[in-house]
Amino acid sequence: MEYTELNRLSRLTSILIQFQTKHIVTAAELSQKFQVSKRTIYRDIKALEKAGVPILTEEGKGYTLMEGYKMPPVMFTEKQANALILAEQLVLQNKDASFVKDYSEAIDKIKSILRYNIKDKANLLADRTQFDEVIHQERNSNNLSDLQNALTNYNLVKIAYINKKEIATTRLIEPFALLNSENWYLVAWCRLRKEFRFFRLDRIQKMEILSEKFEPHNLTLQEYFDQYH
Repeated sequence: MEYTELNRLSRLTSILIQFQTKHIVTAAELSQKFQVSKRTIYRDIKALEKAGVPILTEEGKGYTLMEGYKMPPVMFTEKQANALILAEQLVLQNKDASFVKDYSEAIDKIKSILRYNIKDKANLLADRTQFDEVIHQERNSNNLSDLQNALTNYNLVKIAYINKKEIATTRLIEPFALLNSENWYLVAWCRLRKEFRFFRLDRIQKMEILSEKFEPHNLTLQEYFDQYH
């Protein structure tokens, strides 16, 4: 088999993984990722369709795989998927480029076997988590997993919180993003203060995930930083 054929086969396989990693994929995204023209991507899509892959076109959005096309051999719970996404954010801080590349490709393959609802939540969490490398850091919180779940399911959270002045308050918060520097921080809309606030996870004394849902905050993490900082 010639190199060009091997290259195309590799790209087709990678495109299929992209379809199984994200709910909606656009030709522009694929073109940029694989450094080929959109026309080449259109040909690749047709080749996959001819091979029996049920690719659907969502007008004005892009391409998607028919739900249930691939029955995953392994099923992850939401919290397990969230833990993998968090691990990906940590690995992205690694100084070795080849290690980061290999891990990112592995995570793409893992994402490809997630159910669509968990996959969408995992992608949301990846967009709303930021980690800065800290060399010496002790485990000082036991709330991260539950907060990840509340963030991706839009559950209101009730916390007993002690601020840096040692003042205790009870807050109803809408989790928005998770950040790490010297400590883990939650960015959340505080219903008491009626604005976005930072909460240090190790200062949360008690936490309850409520069944009540909140309306999603339709802005990215970068848009949040641009707007509020």
